[in-house]
Amino acid sequence: MKKRDIFVTEVALRDGSHAVAHQFTADQVKRVAKGLNKANVPYIEVSHGDGLGGSSLQYGKSAVHEIELISAAASVCDKSTISVLLLPGIGTVHELRDAAREGAGMVRVATHVTEADVSKQHISAAKELGMETVGFLMMAHMAPVEELVKQAQLMESYGADTVYVVDSAGTLLPHETAERIRALRQSLHADIGFHGHNNLSLAMANTLAAIEEGATRVDGSIRCLGAGAGNTQTEVLIAVLDKMGISTGVDLYEMMDLAQDVIAPILPKPQEIEKGSLILGYAGVYSSFLLHSEKAARKYNLDIRDILVELGNRKVVGGQEDMIVDVAAELAKKKEALI
Repeated sequence: MKKRDIFVTEVALRDGSHAVAHQFTADQVKRVAKGLNKANVPYIEVSHGDGLGGSSLQYGKSAVHEIELISAAASVCDKSTISVLLLPGIGTVHELRDAAREGAGMVRVATHVTEADVSKQHISAAKELGMETVGFLMMAHMAPVEELVKQAQLMESYGADTVYVVDSAGTLLPHETAERIRALRQSLHADIGFHGHNNLSLAMANTLAAIEEGATRVDGSIRCLGAGAGNTQTEVLIAVLDKMGISTGVDLYEMMDLAQDVIAPILPKPQEIEKGSLILGYAGVYSSFLLHSEKAARKYNLDIRDILVELGNRKVVGGQEDMIVDVAAELAKKKEALI
């Protein structure tokens, strides 16, 4: 295998869970993971869209228990490492142990950008399990750079091998991404990563800005299968980095074939920037809120943009999905009062 300059984590089997309403089957996961393994993708993330333990009425029920999906992916991977996402308060150490037992070798412990302190127990437990451990600072646009650095340093102090800047809303501009990655690179010994969403059509630009400032771990979703308008499109990212002379060790042709032949039929509809996903990025709202907001807009006969802008005004963050219905109900009452 070629030396890698950049390590790519493929997130379609986790972030893409949002796009398919968490209805992945074991066969789909196995086919996708087998193709990614064949293409030499170093990390494949598999879990509910909201991480281990996310299957619930609030976040969306999974068609298949995620532990079964993790096991299915691990069974066909001899080169790729299976990763899982864990949000403290949703996932527990018990579920982390189950995931490790079924073959997960890396965990990304995700917190809101100002709440890294809740990750200590889970990062420590992952290290005890012998897992590679990543701190995942979500909604990174919602904190000043100085605060982001402090939170990243906390995760590093707990044992995180890598700390990620996570543009959960797809709202960062390239210079803002560069500023954040540069600050972390200057302040941490851990590896630095970046996870973006394409709601403003800037996922690729932000990923390249992150790499230019020293990030060595980046995320992609094949065929843009991710929340909102998806993430940096993995097969395109591989092509772009290859043209730049940056090695990922990933086979471009295999990724292109997998995207066309296996992923495309899974997509409920082509991933494109529609008004809902565009407003996610514009208003700075968590990308996984899209399907929930579409449902609320239909139920209350509202424009999804009004719901998402109000959520942005209230600075609602991941884990507050119940607020979507509350906001929609309030807006509907106001609309009715004006008639």
